[in-house]
Amino acid sequence: MPAVTVENPLTLPRVAAPVAAHTRPVLAVATAPSGFEGEGFPVRRAFAGIDYQHLDPFIMMDQMGEVEYAPGEPKGTPWHPHRGFETVTYLIDGTFVHRDSHGGGGVINDGDTQWMTAGSGLLHIEAPPESLVMSGGLFHGLQLWVNLPKSDKMMAPRYQDIGGGQVKLLASGDGGALLRLIAGDIDGHQGPGITHTPITMMHVTVNPGAELTLPWRKDFNALAYALAGRGAAGVEGRPFRMGQAVVFGTGDSITIRADESQESRSPNFEVVLLGGLPIREPMRHYGPFVMNTHAELAQAFEDFQAGRLGTIPADAR
Repeated sequence: MPAVTVENPLTLPRVAAPVAAHTRPVLAVATAPSGFEGEGFPVRRAFAGIDYQHLDPFIMMDQMGEVEYAPGEPKGTPWHPHRGFETVTYLIDGTFVHRDSHGGGGVINDGDTQWMTAGSGLLHIEAPPESLVMSGGLFHGLQLWVNLPKSDKMMAPRYQDIGGGQVKLLASGDGGALLRLIAGDIDGHQGPGITHTPITMMHVTVNPGAELTLPWRKDFNALAYALAGRGAAGVEGRPFRMGQAVVFGTGDSITIRADESQESRSPNFEVVLLGGLPIREPMRHYGPFVMNTHAELAQAFEDFQAGRLGTIPADAR
């Protein structure tokens, strides 16, 4: 980690710290519980225990790994349905192959992002390639679920494949932090992700002892999740570390700082920063479906069982 980087961040466009900004305070720090997903790959539930009012439009986020697989160990997910939201899979280390019941598919490699708008629904599978299963190796990534407003929940499914080379690379004003902007706008710089719900998503690497202050839209919420290392959030210096999420309050900028001393396995503080415009509609989430009402959830299950979300391709059975 990280997969996409540069030798000298000082050569990149800079994001200057805002002047006379109202820095967002830290409302809470939550520790992600560990579990297993799919066929048994380890995950941390990044937003578990955080009230949805602070997450909207985000629903959940899993940190997948970081795990070093032995030969024969790599795992994926079985075929499963989705409806009513978007999945954003950001792969830091490793390879995943994906297919769906509409004929879509592809490969996600180190530093790539796959943005899948499930919309009205499809069946989907994610699995390591046979070569990785045979060899084993490092696997690490994130999957974020982004809600869709009621008006878009039944839109046609679509994909965006964002290669690592397409991510907008930026540096903090002093060069102490590297920013990988996947979606959204920061200080006039635009990430490649096309979003139905306005959001900002970035992976930042903060050097030991460095501080990063970024302008942040007042109408967005603000969240941080530590992938590796340790540091602090807000001007109050609230500590957080790998596997912990930070909820920020209102304001027009956010601040994080890396501790002077980091872990030997991760020389820098690695953090995902998220913000989004709250949808403020009723949200009902059960399993792979995210709708507005219980009746719509029941309809989604009925449509899935009746085969209306697609069928598994014959060559994959």
